Parts: sequence; C-alpha cells; structure tokens
Amino acid sequence: MGQQQVVSLSGTILTEHSTSTGGTTTADRVADVLFAFISGPASLGVSEVARELNVSKAVVYRIFQSLVSRKFLQVDPGTRSYRLGPSATALGARALRDLDMRRAARPVLEALRDKTDETTTLTELVGDSRVYLDQFESRQSIRMTVELGRPHALHAGGSGKSILAFLPPERQEELIERGLTRVTPATITDPDRLRDELRDVEACGYAVSLGERQHDAGSVASPVFGADGWVIGSLSVCGPVGRFDDATVAAHAELVLAAAREVSRRMGWSGLYPPPSKHPASNGS
Repeated sequence: MGQQQVVSLSGTILTEHSTSTGGTTTADRVADVLFAFISGPASLGVSEVARELNVSKAVVYRIFQSLVSRKFLQVDPGTRSYRLGPSATALGARALRDLDMRRAARPVLEALRDKTDETTTLTELVGDSRVYLDQFESRQSIRMTVELGRPHALHAGGSGKSILAFLPPERQEELIERGLTRVTPATITDPDRLRDELRDVEACGYAVSLGERQHDAGSVASPVFGADGWVIGSLSVCGPVGRFDDATVAAHAELVLAAAREVSRRMGWSGLYPPPSKHPASNGS
C-alpha cells in the first residue's frame, strides 16, 4: 500500500513519512500557516488553521507563538484570534518597494544615461546604509560602473548624501554621531562640514561628489521619495571626475532632479519635489 500524499498550501507534496518528521516539513508548515492568512479571512484561530492544514492544534499553536514573538502575527485583543503583524507587513512592503522602484526607474535611468552620456544609477536606502539596485552604463570607452547590492555608508558620495540630507533630523544626527569613516582622501569626515553640506543639499535638491566615495569618480545625485514623502533612495549620474567641471555638474543636476522627480511620481509621491519638510504630513500636502 503506497504512502498517503498531502499537497500543502505552499504546493509541496508531503508524504505520510515526511509529515511526521522535522526539517523541511517544519518550514512547510510555517509557510502554510502564513498562506492561510493570505488566502483566508483576516483573522484566524488555532482550531481553524489546524483543521485547514490537517495538523494538530498543538503544532499550530507553537507555530503561532513563534510567529507572534517575531511580530509576523499579532493577537486580535477583541476576539483572541490572530492576524498578520507588522513584520509580515514590512516584509511584503519591502518586496513590493524593491520591485516597484527598480521597475519604475529603469526607463528613466536609461533616458538619463542617453541625455548625459554617463553611467546612471539607482540606489535604495537599506537600514543605515545604501545599496545600488540598478545602473545603465555609459557608452563611452572610459566610464564608471558600480557594484550592485553592496552596502555603502550614507555620508560618502553623492547618492548617499542626497539620501542622508532628507532623513529625519534625529536619525541624520544619530548617523553623523556614530562617526564618519574616511573612504577616500576626499570623504567628508568633519561633522560640522557635513551638516553644512547636507543643509545645502536639502535646499537645492541634489548632492555632488568629486572623489568622496571612489577615487577619481564624480557624481550628481537626487533623492527618490515614496508615496508617503519619505526618502527611499536616489538617482545619480556618475563618471570620471575630470568630466565633472562646474558647467557639466550644473547641467547634470537639472537633468538628475527631473529624473528623480519622475521616479518619485511613479512611486506615488504627488507633493512638492523635493518635499519641503523632513516630516511630510500627507501625500500632496
């Protein structure tokens, strides 16, 4: 007689043997619990999920408690049932934001590359650092390229400074007070000098770097804002520092500002660009 097979909500075929062992099956059960909240009612109880998954209430309860401790689930105080928690919301929002920002920016980045004939980049704010999400390389034989996915400090380089300038004042100050590591001889490591520059960036809407993060590299960058008006990343034009004289920087700045404004619009921000306050009250206010 063959083993009984059960297809989990996440699509994995579980045999009678596999459902009684740990390892991958435990991960499947956690995934199935989360799937139950995606496909079912907003609030669920232990008994409902146990019946749906054909798993004991004790197993479901342990999974619930683990997810609650990590804020993937939370208890509804009125019914004592469970609903998705802030960690689940943040995880979904992060995945959507990453996908949406890159998709929203790609045609804008490409057009900006064609207008400037320099490499254009998209950066995302991740925790207290930033990472490059995408780039369109210059077609010139001597050009700058960036490494996607590698974290960089916010105080070093145009892309980082354009984000740092629009963070809430308390968070900005916290990052400055942690210390400003020298990345190149041109990196700004004096806190007061950096504060002055960030005020200028906030006023004009773009940041300039001449070798501050990468030796012999120049860049002009402007921030990207999400639907709520908070900074979520930046766009930049970058290339060999010798091609970034004052006139070129001014010309690039105008184009970068327009490009970052367009990506912010695509990300849902409909207010002034850049927002006049680091504490936007509402979209469009």
